[in-house]
Amino acid sequence: MNRILLYFAVPAVAALAAACATTPTPPPDAAVLSRLTAFSAFEPGAPIPQAWRPWSLSRFKPASHYEMVEESGSTVVKARAQSSASGLIHYLEVDSRASPFLSWRWKVMDLAPSASSPDDSPVRVVVSFSGDVERLPFGDRLFYDQFRLFTGQQLPYAALMYVWGSRTRQDGIVPNGYTSRIKIIAVESGREKLGTWLTETRDVEADFRRAFGEEPGKITSVGILTETEESRALEAYYGDLAFRGREGR
Repeated sequence: MNRILLYFAVPAVAALAAACATTPTPPPDAAVLSRLTAFSAFEPGAPIPQAWRPWSLSRFKPASHYEMVEESGSTVVKARAQSSASGLIHYLEVDSRASPFLSWRWKVMDLAPSASSPDDSPVRVVVSFSGDVERLPFGDRLFYDQFRLFTGQQLPYAALMYVWGSRTRQDGIVPNGYTSRIKIIAVESGREKLGTWLTETRDVEADFRRAFGEEPGKITSVGILTETEESRALEAYYGDLAFRGREGR
């Protein structure tokens, strides 16, 4: 699953600087929102909502295609990847203790395992968190400094990446091979539910604590990613994403 994490890191920092086009650092004109903009509030065929910004992963791969379509009476985002990798990212500020539950809908039409990545996932939901980078171990701080030096961007303090894996045990946590500050959680696994709309709900506060062994900071962004190395086209759909408190559980 680590191939797409070139967005976050690569073994050689020089290669990282050449490959990474953007990172989850809000641009100066990004409005600080307290909730995620719903796709369903827009008409099919409308432009992608402005709050969901294009998220480029690599200069060496074309962008995946995103459009607003109607599915089951609601406007959702249809993603199409074909040897491509990109996403949409939504900057916001959410108290992970007050609103720990993230819910979303998605429908995945196929998985994309390959010889180089037999457990790859074509769809991901990424939640980034704030925190004091100076508290991290020396190796992580050095990596962050090198990344910032070569790219001019700051990595998030930590991130949870929710995926639909090919083989990873459902609810299993997979460590990232490049940095300890990104943890991958398989929300779904295998082919049994492909082609079906599923609603997912994750307690991101509990997931963060389980993955990192510490309390989470504020949530600073949520992104959706769609990618595949395969030459064949792969389609996936994303419905509304929303945070809510424990009282709304």
